Amino acid sequence: MSTSAVPSSARFEFRLRPDAKRRIERAAEIAHESVSDFARTAVEERADHVLREYDLVTPVPADFFDEMLAALDRPPVANKALRKAAKRGQGIVERR
Repeated sequence: MSTSAVPSSARFEFRLRPDAKRRIERAAEIAHESVSDFARTAVEERADHVLREYDLVTPVPADFFDEMLAALDRPPVANKALRKAAKRGQGIVERR
């Protein structure tokens, strides 16, 4: 996922330990990329990964599933709207 053809419009600056900088420079050289392109691509890929993982999980309160299962275990309580919907459904659904 190279973005070197796309002009940059925002800037990030951060500090690295000297050994990390040397590893990144070496890896960029092996990949035949500029250090800037190598680092930008790595950061973008990591961000995409984190966002994909986050989007796969819907955060809910810890007791959410306990409450949901308890609600499903309780007998239904018919109200006016439910009775009306059941009556309408009788004309739609065939019984065999």
